[in-house]
Parts: sequence; structure tokens; C-alpha cells
Amino acid sequence: MRKFEHFLDVRYYETDQMGIVHHSNYIRYFECGRMAMLEEVGLPMHKIEETGVMLPIISVDCRYKWPAKLGDKLKIVSFFEELPRARFKVMSEVYNQDGRLLADGSVSMGFIDSATRRPMRCPESLLNIFAEYIKD
Repeated sequence: MRKFEHFLDVRYYETDQMGIVHHSNYIRYFECGRMAMLEEVGLPMHKIEETGVMLPIISVDCRYKWPAKLGDKLKIVSFFEELPRARFKVMSEVYNQDGRLLADGSVSMGFIDSATRRPMRCPESLLNIFAEYIKD
């Protein structure tokens, strides 16, 4: 399984008055990493949606380990451990510039047909692309 890395600086508006990143921003960091991962595998979200597929979020899990602070340089690591079927689960880890794990978790998405809004399995064309990265 291949892991994908995406880098971000902590921005002022993401912090509270103490310079600590607000907990809600980690979900955004997960999304930034996930979108960068999809882009890197050749499936940016707009291309997935052009195939008539949408990926609504089903659940989010986040475990906070250590606070990120204003001035930190973050590394978001994103990966998936199994091929998507009717659901697609992306794991995320957020590290600071010292390599300290700040948070980890996952986001589960479902596949739905954009015309009918009905659940569906992952289309074979997308599945084949994802399969290339599981065997890495």
C-alpha cells in the first residue's frame, strides 16, 4: 500500500487566541490530504464526478494526540488499506515539522449515482485505478 504526503502551513485563522489549531481543522486537513491523494492517483474529484459518481461522507473519525500550533509545518499522510466497494475509507495522519503525530483518523465515503442519488458500487474503471496503489 502506498502512502501519499501533502504539506500545509498552519494558518492564523485556523488557530485560537492561544495559537493552537482548533480541533475542527483536522477534518479539513484530512480533506486536503485526501484530495491531493486522489489528484496524484489521477482521479481528481471533478473527474470522478464526470463519471456520474459522487462520494458523500458517511463518517469521520479523528483521534487527537498533540496540538498543532501557529507556525507549524504539517505533513498530512493519506492512504487506503483496501479497495473500495460500496464504501471508500481513507486513513489520515497529521504530523508536525518534528515528525510528531498530532492526529490520526479516517473518513468513510459512499458511492452514489449522481443522477439517481442511489447507492452504488465503485465503478470498475475507478476500481482498476485504485488497485494499482494497493499493490505498491
